[in-house]
Amino acid sequence: MSSRERILGRVRRALADAPGDDTPIERTYLREHGDRTVEETTELLAENLADYRAIVHRCSPDDLAVTLAGMLAARGAKTVLVPPGLDPSWLADADAEQVPDRLESTPHELDRIDSVVTACAVAVAETGTIVLDGGPDQGRRRITLVPDHHICVVRVPDQVVGSVPQALERLDPVRPLTWISGPSATSDIELDRVEGVHGPRTLEVVLVGAQPSAEANS
Repeated sequence: MSSRERILGRVRRALADAPGDDTPIERTYLREHGDRTVEETTELLAENLADYRAIVHRCSPDDLAVTLAGMLAARGAKTVLVPPGLDPSWLADADAEQVPDRLESTPHELDRIDSVVTACAVAVAETGTIVLDGGPDQGRRRITLVPDHHICVVRVPDQVVGSVPQALERLDPVRPLTWISGPSATSDIELDRVEGVHGPRTLEVVLVGAQPSAEANS
């Protein structure tokens, strides 16, 4: 008997008691790890975002324009890239020149932009992840990958979920999904961390609707 025949014989014996139909196996994965209130879920999101070295801000909807203007001024941004469906009131107080996203924009032109401001599709508390789906207020994927500074606005609690399974239920799998867990970073074989290789070097997240508190900075 060859080695092949012996291995196949063991497989057949192991499968002798297996059902012959294609009945699916029920999986009992946890949808969320623990029971949390809305406030606790938001706090977990803020903590995990900061742990990934994102800079977290909080404000009320009425203060969003002032908050964004202050963030751009603090960054020294002279230009800000704007998705076509972004609410104009968000940047009403900003002094930076607003540059619309254009199909013909080259990577070099996008690289000269100081900042980009977008909304998001959903935010995942357990993983500290922001998901973009290319909606009108988020724009095309490249505008959040080329500029060095990305400000992302998250509406709390409407856009915040506890876990990845809950986020997937809200997302359309045929859309161009971008999953962001902190600023872009990579490490070489000696674990030297380099940020900004695959996307923005700085990620700032504004939680709109949460109770204002001290910023959680990385």
